Formats: sequence, C-alpha cells, structure tokens
Amino acid sequence: MGLIERLFREPRWGVHPDDHKRPAADAPLRVLPRPARVHLPLQQHVGGAARPVVLVGQKVLKGQLLAQSQGNISAPIHAPVSGTVTAIGEVTAPHPSGLGLAAITVEADGADRWIETDPVADPFALAPEEIARRTAAAGVVGLGGATFPAAVKFALGRRLSVRTLIVNGGECEPYLSSDDRIMRDCPAQVVDGARIIMHAIGAESALVGIEDNKPEAIAAMTRAAATYPEVKIRPVPARYPMGSDKQLIETLTGKEVPADARAAEVGVLVHNVSTCAAVHRAIRLGQPLVERIVTVNGGAVTRPGNVLAPLGCLVDDLLACCGVKEKPARLLFGGPMMGTLLPHGRVPLVKGASGVLAFTAAETAVPATGPCIRCGSCTRACPMGLLPLEMAAHIRAGDLDGAVGYSLSDCISCGCCAYVCPSHIPLVQYFSHAKGELAARERARLRTEAGRRLAEARLARLERDAKEKAELAARRQAERAAARARAGAAKPAEQTT
Repeated sequence: MGLIERLFREPRWGVHPDDHKRPAADAPLRVLPRPARVHLPLQQHVGGAARPVVLVGQKVLKGQLLAQSQGNISAPIHAPVSGTVTAIGEVTAPHPSGLGLAAITVEADGADRWIETDPVADPFALAPEEIARRTAAAGVVGLGGATFPAAVKFALGRRLSVRTLIVNGGECEPYLSSDDRIMRDCPAQVVDGARIIMHAIGAESALVGIEDNKPEAIAAMTRAAATYPEVKIRPVPARYPMGSDKQLIETLTGKEVPADARAAEVGVLVHNVSTCAAVHRAIRLGQPLVERIVTVNGGAVTRPGNVLAPLGCLVDDLLACCGVKEKPARLLFGGPMMGTLLPHGRVPLVKGASGVLAFTAAETAVPATGPCIRCGSCTRACPMGLLPLEMAAHIRAGDLDGAVGYSLSDCISCGCCAYVCPSHIPLVQYFSHAKGELAARERARLRTEAGRRLAEARLARLERDAKEKAELAARRQAERAAARARAGAAKPAEQTT
C-alpha cells in the first residue's frame, strides 16, 4: 500500500495501544463447567428492569422465562440452567460501588433440560414484525456492551428506512477477543443473523467491519459470506476506538453521524457480531439469550482464553476455569479502556460483559500526574474531534457549563485522551465526574420542576375548590332568598282569602 493511499485510509483519530489479545484469542473456545447456581440480575439492559414471573421454590427449565420486560425499552430474563428458584433478592451489582441489585437465583439440578422451543426453518418467510417480536421475547440485547434491546433498533431501522446494516466486528479494546472467537468458530451463525436482521429492518446490504489484526476471523467470515453478495466483509484499520459506532460508520461508509443524531438517521444501523449470532439462535433455533462467549484475560490469569458461559455465573467461576497465578489486584468487566471496575469476584456475568480481566499490581500501576503542557496530544487523539484540555480546564475551575460549551456531552469516554497524555492527567475521570454532576443537577432540576408543578397544581386545585365553594354558597343563598320571596308572596294571598 502506497504512502498516500495509507494516509487516506488511516483514520485521523484514536490510539494504538498494545492489544494483548494473544494467546487468549488463539486458544480454543472452552465451555464453563456447569455452576452450582446462577444469579440473574433483573437489570441487564438499557431501560426498565425486568419483572419476576416465578416464585421461590419453583422448578424451572433451561430457557424458561424468569422475568418479563416492562415497557417499550426493556428485555426479559431467561433461565440459563434447569433447576429451582432459591431466592429473589439482591446480589452485588457489576459496578465499582458494589451496591445490591435485584436478581433471581437458580440452583442447577445438573440436567440442563430445555423448554420446548419454537424453531423457524425459513425466517425470511416471516414478517419483519414477527422477527422483531421473537427477538424481543428471546431477550436479545446489544452484546457489544451497549445492551440496547435489539428489537427496538429493528423497529427504528424500519421506520427510518435504513438501507445499510453495519455489523461491528471491530473489537478494538485491548485484551478482548470474544467477538474474534465467535467469528472464527461460528461465522455462519453471524452471517445468517446479519441476513435475518437485514430482512427485519428492510436493509439492502450489510457491511461487516473487522479490524485487520484479525486475519483468521476475516478469512472465516469471508468464506461464510461467499454465497451472499449482499453481505460484504470489510477489513478496517486496527485502531482504538474503531469499534465505536460513529467511527466505524464513518470508516465504512464515509457518513458522519451528527452529534445529536442517531445512526439510523443517516441510513445505517449497527449491530455487534455476537448480537447477530444471538438473533440467529433466537429465530432459527427458538433459543433465548442464556449464555455468551466471554474473554478471560490479564496478567493474573494462568490460561487466558475465551469461555462459553451461562449468564449469571460468577466471575470467580470464570477465573477458576482459567486459573489464576496470584490474587488479582484489579478485576474488570470489559476492556481496560472503557470497562467497569468490579469490587470482587462474586459478581454475576451479565449480557453486556464481553470480558473479565484480572490484572496484577504491576499492570495497574498508575504514573504520577504532572501539569498540562498543552501539547495537544489529547486533541489529536480524540475520535469525536473535541478539545479535552479545554474541557478539563473548565471542569477543574468548577465551570461545568463552560465544559458543556466545548461539547462535553459528545465525549464517549473512550480514554484516548488520557492514554496519550504525557502528563498522565486522568482526563476521563474529569469528564465522568462532570457528567455525573450534570446528571445530578438535571435530576435536581427535574425534581424542582416536578415540585413546582405539584405546588401550582395544588394552588390551582385550592383556587378551583374555593371558587366552587363560593359559587355553591352563592347559589344556595340565592335559592334561600328565592324561597323567602315565594314565602312572602304566599302570605298576602292567604290573608286575602
């Protein structure tokens, strides 16, 4: 590739962190030994938490509905093992706070007996609405980490006449390789799921974006898509955060999604490769989402690799499967750039967790922070074209509105700015803090507005009641006066008689 061609092909944003994907990516896929029990949080998706439909002590089959969705933006939860519901209470949330999260606990009986499924031989004979209904009923959400209910995106894509499906196989986060493995091991499922989604949203073509540091996945997907010209495999430069929707869309189509717009508004819709495979299983096999491939990696792991695991198993179960050399100094769900810090290993696996990383103390060492030298490295690395140094300056000064003026809301918290900062300034922490403060401010504003509306409604009700009472009193007074007048007119008539 010539220099000029490479300059135009290479994106002008992002960073090149060491990917640390091998040997985990190359190790054969393992299956987690069945855990004794699983803990299914009711909130594993964007939107409203699912509502339990089972009782403690109830026997359940694998794939059985445990909690149904609530509202338009929600997703149901299904049993990943057969057994007995032993508790409906709180478990540790996959969050640094370690707070409790409502969950259903199922003790496995070892039989793994499935419910009776409803497979479909020809999904393309189904109406798009039926595909969306079955996908929603199967609890399929975005498995790349966003966890947005997939069926809701189907309806959005059809409503906005989307013509191109983007299948996200970028997986740009270091250490993670679960998407890589599913493309290597189950490419036909990914391609078939993508074609089913195309039918559901009315798209004409699918572009599968795969970073060029995954040659085995590219080869496997190319073979699987060979007989489907509408599905095109497109290698993209290995650069973080290429897996971010807006960056992948721009790289593959040249279209830029406006700051306040959704991808569907520019004619494209993005779904992760693991989500496509889940749609294949939901429609072709009638199986709900009860398991996923998860990467177990990091310096503390003895045998890093990818594991097919039931949802609700504990992080400790995954670490036991792959072994640990030493007690991890830090545990993460997801990648090191945008992952979620875990308080301990007794946290259940959820739908959006593509990886469990166990780091040693050496891997988590943080260099000392120095003053900003205004080198502009953070600005050059930002994939959203923002000015991180200016936003951080306003946040340090307590001027959150000033940071908003520099488009703080467009920050995707990818961590590129902090990664390249020579002074090791924790820029992402600044932005996350500011977003949290702004969210708290907005919640306070909404509470104040709600209180004001309630007070105004109460005042209006009191005024209306007072007016009605006054009108009633006036009407009664008028009626009494009329009665007295009638009585006074009747007396002279009686006297005359």
